[in-house]
Amino acid sequence: MRKIISHMVNSDPDLTVVGTAFDGVNALKRISQLEPDVITLDVNMPRMDGLATLKEIMKTNPMPVVMVSATTQEGAETTFQALRLGAVEYIAKPSGDISLDIGKVRDELVEKIKTAAQARIVTHEDGVCSPVQIKSGIQEKIIAIGASTGGPPAVEEILVNLPENTPPILIVQHMPVGFTESFAKRLDRICSFDVKEAEEGDAIQEGLALIAPGGQHMMVTETGRIRLSDGPPEHSVRPAVDPMMRTVAEVYGSETIGVILTGMGRDGSSGLKAIRDKGGKTIAQNEETCTVYGMPKAAIEDGNVDRVLPLYRIPHQIMKWC
Repeated sequence: MRKIISHMVNSDPDLTVVGTAFDGVNALKRISQLEPDVITLDVNMPRMDGLATLKEIMKTNPMPVVMVSATTQEGAETTFQALRLGAVEYIAKPSGDISLDIGKVRDELVEKIKTAAQARIVTHEDGVCSPVQIKSGIQEKIIAIGASTGGPPAVEEILVNLPENTPPILIVQHMPVGFTESFAKRLDRICSFDVKEAEEGDAIQEGLALIAPGGQHMMVTETGRIRLSDGPPEHSVRPAVDPMMRTVAEVYGSETIGVILTGMGRDGSSGLKAIRDKGGKTIAQNEETCTVYGMPKAAIEDGNVDRVLPLYRIPHQIMKWC
C-alpha cells in the first residue's frame, strides 16, 4: 500500500514523497528527521495505530495529516475521531482495508494532499457546551449549512450546541459515499435532536437535521420535502452546497439562515447570495477558526455574508435570529 500511494503522489509534478514508514513508531521517527509538509497516515498500522500516531504528531509536531481509511462503519468512525484530533482530510479505500483499488482515487488523493498543504491545524476538544436556548413559539426558520475540508468537526461543534427544538437543519458536507451515513449516525448519538442521512421524500421538520448523502445533490421541494439528484457535479463535487441553498431560499425565503464553514473552493457563495436575495440571513466562519479559509473567504469577498464569526459563536447567532 505504501508503494501504491507513493507512486500516485510522485506521479504529480508538484509533489514528492520524501519518505515512508512501516508503522506508527517508525513514522514518528521519520517525521522528526524529514520534516514533511504533509503526512498521509493509514488508520490501520502495526505497533501504533493511526489514531495513536496522530495524537503524538499533534502533541509534538503539529502538521497537516491526510488519513487513509476504509469506508466501513468502524473505519468511518475512526476517521471522524481523527478529524477531531486535528487531521485535515481523509481518503477512502474503496474496497476495504487492504484493497489495492486505492489507485482509482489518485486524483482525489493528490487534490487532498495539496489542500492539506495549505491548511491550518485546528483541533476540537471533546466535550459539549450547554446548548443555547431558542425563543418559544418560533418554528418557521430553516438552517442550511455547507462545509468541506475540516467540516465534520465544525458541523459537530455547531449541532451539539443547538437545542432539542431546533428549526429544521439541512447539511451538505463534501464527503464520499460510505461516510455520510456514518457521519449522520455519529451526530445523532451526540445531539439533542434527531440526525439522519437524507432520503428521497424525507419531510423537513423541527428537531431534525438531514445530511446530504455522498454522491447525490440534496434539494428541497415546494412541499417541504427532500429531493435527491444524480445531476452534474457543481464545483466538481456532488453533493454541492449551492443547489441545496438555492432551493431552500426559493422555498423558505426570508426564513432561511445560511451558514458556510471551512473548506476549499467557492461552493456555497452563490447559495448564500440566493438566501440574502430572498431576505434570509447568512453567516461565514472566520479565518482564524477555519481549517481551510476558502469557501467562507469567497462568500465574504462576493458580498454574500451578514456575519463573519468564529466557530464557537455561530450557534448563538443562529438562535438569535430564530
